[in-house]
Amino acid sequence: MEKRRVVITGLGAVTPLGHTAQASFAAARQGACGIGEITAFDVSDNKAKLAAEVKNLRVEEHLDKKEARKLDRFTQFALIAAQEAMQDSGLQLEQEDRGRIGVSVSSGIGGLSAIEREHSKGLDHSFDRVSPFFIPMSIGNMAAGHIAITYGLQGMCTCPVTACAGGTNAVGDSFRQVRDGYADLMVCGGAEASITPLGIGGFTSMKALCESQDPNRASIPFDKERSGFVMGEGAGILVLEEYEHALKRGAKIYCELLGYASNCDAYHITAPLPDGSGAANCMRLAMADAGVKPEEVVYLNAHGTSTQLNDKAEIGAVKQVFGPAAAKLQISSTKSMVGHMLGASGAVEAVFTALTVHEGVILPTINYQVPDPDCDLDIVPNQAREAAVAVAMSNSFGFGGHNASLIFGNLNR
Repeated sequence: MEKRRVVITGLGAVTPLGHTAQASFAAARQGACGIGEITAFDVSDNKAKLAAEVKNLRVEEHLDKKEARKLDRFTQFALIAAQEAMQDSGLQLEQEDRGRIGVSVSSGIGGLSAIEREHSKGLDHSFDRVSPFFIPMSIGNMAAGHIAITYGLQGMCTCPVTACAGGTNAVGDSFRQVRDGYADLMVCGGAEASITPLGIGGFTSMKALCESQDPNRASIPFDKERSGFVMGEGAGILVLEEYEHALKRGAKIYCELLGYASNCDAYHITAPLPDGSGAANCMRLAMADAGVKPEEVVYLNAHGTSTQLNDKAEIGAVKQVFGPAAAKLQISSTKSMVGHMLGASGAVEAVFTALTVHEGVILPTINYQVPDPDCDLDIVPNQAREAAVAVAMSNSFGFGGHNASLIFGNLNR
């Protein structure tokens, strides 16, 4: 089967830095930090007191107030980001075959706040008295489902649940749907809203979260003093489109998706392979799929969670794959600014990477202070850089050993 070219024609995002893709990217370009003390609930008795929350979002300005009450926060984020992406794409859906447009939106956990709230209600009263919307609010596929329903998109509609790799898998799987001719367009990405008592408590008890109370020394990827990740929330949505289809309708094109790969460490439920070999193989497969060589990749948006094991393993994997070219590779972790959004992280990072290629601006790893000999590559510390980015990569790795890598390219490379 002929492999078709796939381009990105629409972007949307809701993040701790802004309520749109462009606002979020502009803030990240300035090195803004979206991390602060948790306001969603009382953290007086919590060890982890910081998170990267979406701030001052008036949902009723974007969604019908009555309908929004039937949606968990993660689905609200997804729908608002999808509104932006669809508008940005300029699609006239009445002129399209909606059976050729699909949806793939990941969520790692789904409606955790709905689960907690309705469980408490059941304990206090009766489980027969929980909300009739509890199930459709809480199940992880409903962000994808609501987007499809809102726009009448009748192609494949799915929700990859691969922990922190899910957003990247959603974009990558959608890329293949378009490239291989199963769809002309895909609306894809990820959404998450797990800054809840149970979410924060669960990750704290497994020693995954940073317990620093200083927002500027909490999410510090590749810094020697890193001590865990900071929970983030939000959504990233992209519109992928077959190249000729985009040209025919005169669409704005941000960049091209060149390749994608996913694999599994098959090693441990939470820890990566210490030598990074699983991630390394995934990156090699993605570059082979894209037909690019290591020395062609200018920028890598790293998974970069700010945990000791992940950052060391990822940099080790980069060195294995890129060899001498690793010294020239520019690497940053935008989780330093927006925290770790779990199933939404790879999607938001895909939005950032697409804009990096389009705008020629490499986002920084902020709050970097103490060099780590195990992470001794160029991690674009503290300040954004203007640079022509012909080819870029974005990595995501998830609990269970899931690895996923995307390759982006400038149309004029």
